[in-house]
Amino acid sequence: MSDATVKPYELRPVKFSRLARRGVLMGLTTPQLIALGIAILTAVVTLYEWGFDALPWSAPIWLPAALIGLLRFAGRSAAEWVPILANWAIRRATGQTVYRVKLSKPRPAGTLALPGDAASLRQYEDPETGACFIHDPHELTLTAVLSVGQPDPAFVLLDPIEQERRVAAWGRALSTVCRSGRIKHLQVLERTLPDAGTGLADWWQRHGRQDGSWVSRTYADLVHRAGPAGERHVTTISISLDMKAAARAIRTSGGGLRGAAAVLRQEMTTFDGALRTAELRPEKWLDAAEVAVMLRIAYDPAVSATLERAKTLGRDLSTAGPVAVEERWATIHTDSAWHAVLWISQWPQSLVYPGFLAPVLLTGGMRRAFTILYRPVRHDEAARDIRKKKVEHLSDAAQRAKIGQIDDITHKAEYDDVLQQESELASGHGVLRHVGLIAISAATEDELEAAVAKIEQAAVQASLETRRLVAQQAQAFAVAALPLARPA
Repeated sequence: MSDATVKPYELRPVKFSRLARRGVLMGLTTPQLIALGIAILTAVVTLYEWGFDALPWSAPIWLPAALIGLLRFAGRSAAEWVPILANWAIRRATGQTVYRVKLSKPRPAGTLALPGDAASLRQYEDPETGACFIHDPHELTLTAVLSVGQPDPAFVLLDPIEQERRVAAWGRALSTVCRSGRIKHLQVLERTLPDAGTGLADWWQRHGRQDGSWVSRTYADLVHRAGPAGERHVTTISISLDMKAAARAIRTSGGGLRGAAAVLRQEMTTFDGALRTAELRPEKWLDAAEVAVMLRIAYDPAVSATLERAKTLGRDLSTAGPVAVEERWATIHTDSAWHAVLWISQWPQSLVYPGFLAPVLLTGGMRRAFTILYRPVRHDEAARDIRKKKVEHLSDAAQRAKIGQIDDITHKAEYDDVLQQESELASGHGVLRHVGLIAISAATEDELEAAVAKIEQAAVQASLETRRLVAQQAQAFAVAALPLARPA
């Protein structure tokens, strides 16, 4: 009998698709082509009408247009920066970057006390489940927020076989969101909160051996001292019903918000079951009081310990918003904190294991919110999009070959990603577009810069490429730190 060496089970590494940087023609996007078209048209008309000597006189038109079409700054083309900077300039000139609550003018009944375009959001309390649904009349969505408990044991402590099984189960849970075609967005929000001492105390009360021994007394004393200095992680998952896509089902269920709530309850039940199958711990769908606390703490972190101890304060959505907000170029200042939002511009391009986000999620000593916003894509829409991308890739390759341009490895890698998505779609998997945002908060601006540098270093360890958003911090913060599943 020969000795056979059994290879231990290993986790399968995965690779994320590249962020497509291919344009409409020769790598140029539609805004770039428009800008270059204006520059060429202006120069040609000037030459034909007035001759070469008049070309410098029209330079104020064609030169900026050419620069906008060709130059790139901070990973974006100048044409992509134009609407961002124009929007920032308009909001700055009209005073929309500063918000102050109007004490003499109460909010309309049923609305959320939030600044900016989130001021139109309305609450709807479901009479059957008691959950609070957030209605966006502009986006035509209805959103519910689910609190998810920490798995026991933690994912990083599981053996490779169990980790692989949990990852596959989470993938199946996500695929259920794509099947109905009625979910517009799904948001996974993981945030850190300072522990007021109640978390450790409750855990000790439930699991500790309180037999009066010296060990028990010493441990209880350590829990009492370490509680206020610790931090805890809170995870929520928000699902947003697309009321336009579900219009027929809503009419069948009675129409209006009542019918939309009935359809959303069906999606909630399906998704809750999928999470339990994945051995996650869905706890409850949050009611209005719990959503109000989340919104209040996001804008006013200093009050979190008070709200946790006093179970009756800050539970009203009509007053849960900030008192003051001041948006700056790369930061946002709210009631008691400074915030900055980082965008995950590129996910790992090398093979990584499921726990690759640990350096970011387990970085302690700061307040931060990590959001992944998914947009489920219907099967038919995903198939059309993949076919369109394949045709565009092949057309671009033929055009580059015609003019003698050499193909680089990036084009091949993007095309391989498209083929991989097509293969996975044919195998029954769903397609979800995702955006990753990290919102960092601190008491002072100097502390914020130190925390941002710390998160950026942790992102490097996790093979992530992050960029600090500018001229859009207020909107990005509302997406990254609030569990409202709003579009980025």
